[in-house]
Amino acid sequence: MSARNANLQTLPLAGVRVIEFVHMVMGPTCGLVLADLGAEVIKVEPTPEGDNTRRLTGSGAGYWVTYNRNKKSFAVDIKTSEGMAAVRKLIETADVVTENFRPGAMEKLGLGYEQVKAIKPDIIYSSMKGFLPGPYAHRTALDEVVQMMTGLAYMTGPEGRPLRAGASVNDVMGGMFSAISILAALWQRKATGEGQFVQTGLFENSAFLVGQHMMQMATTGKPAAPMPSRLSAWAIYDVFDTCDDQQVFMGVVSDSQWLSFCQAFGFEQFGQDPLLAKNTQRVQARSTILPVVRERLAQLSKQSVMDMCEQAGLPFSPIQRPQDLFEDVHLNESGGLAHLALDNGDEVKVPMLPFEMNGQRFDARLNVPALGSHSEELLMQMGYAETDIDELRARGIVR
Repeated sequence: MSARNANLQTLPLAGVRVIEFVHMVMGPTCGLVLADLGAEVIKVEPTPEGDNTRRLTGSGAGYWVTYNRNKKSFAVDIKTSEGMAAVRKLIETADVVTENFRPGAMEKLGLGYEQVKAIKPDIIYSSMKGFLPGPYAHRTALDEVVQMMTGLAYMTGPEGRPLRAGASVNDVMGGMFSAISILAALWQRKATGEGQFVQTGLFENSAFLVGQHMMQMATTGKPAAPMPSRLSAWAIYDVFDTCDDQQVFMGVVSDSQWLSFCQAFGFEQFGQDPLLAKNTQRVQARSTILPVVRERLAQLSKQSVMDMCEQAGLPFSPIQRPQDLFEDVHLNESGGLAHLALDNGDEVKVPMLPFEMNGQRFDARLNVPALGSHSEELLMQMGYAETDIDELRARGIVR
């Protein structure tokens, strides 16, 4: 771990114990944030196979390793009385319980909020659902579902072709908001001594994301157009082809940047034109400006365009793929990638939380856990004798 990464003694959530009953992305993301910040996050998994997320393939193949570092695995059959007794003992030691299963599932298991509160009265219980309480609360949601419901997919794709965002934006952000609500509840408990029930909705999260488009309608009286067909707020805010069959995105979003752009790329006729001095004027003249700019940039290489943008202080980016980030010079040299070891021994890199505290980043302290890798340790902490643990393991109640 590099000097810029926080050590265990300085982690802000050191001493907080979280028990999570979660799967897929939303719930694990919440636990990941808390774990990276120093909380002891214990993932309760069913025996004998564990969380189904471990075995996802295709587009879900990366979920497990991405969202489960810095956690411990407690593998137990909670459908047995002995397994449930162990889980109840574990909850007695917890500050927080999190879950993201379908409505009513935790209550059916005997682990709903009121049932857990009876075990630990000051518990903070975070429930992550598709919808907050209301007419839709009974529905099953997915990231795609709420993107379609809120217009996010409509805004992303071209007219008539709603398109899901290319990452699990609502699941990840929903987990982040859950972590925020838990931190607020922990802070409030310091003053009141009381725990509470906090809940996050995937649908409400997506509605929050499109709030800017709702307000565009409210303030202008005109509906926001989908991204591929909307009128840009700036004349230069697009992807441009270069002479080496590459592409660069460039944005010119202020009057001062416009002058820098014109000087850097030799568009003196634009920079000196008083009819293009203000952004609103340039947007109206976009159809005149863009063909000239495209022709000029198409004669330059990708690297030349990026160098000129960087020297002029203009926003720009090459068009990259997710896998390109493994070798990204900034992420690597700034210490922004955590190192993890997979079950097969291979080492991989994964992005850390995107912030610093007191100049420190939050690294991987624990690898993604093997199923039941911490069961014995936790049972011994709860007072189970080795012979009792051996018997539970032999009967398949714990692993």
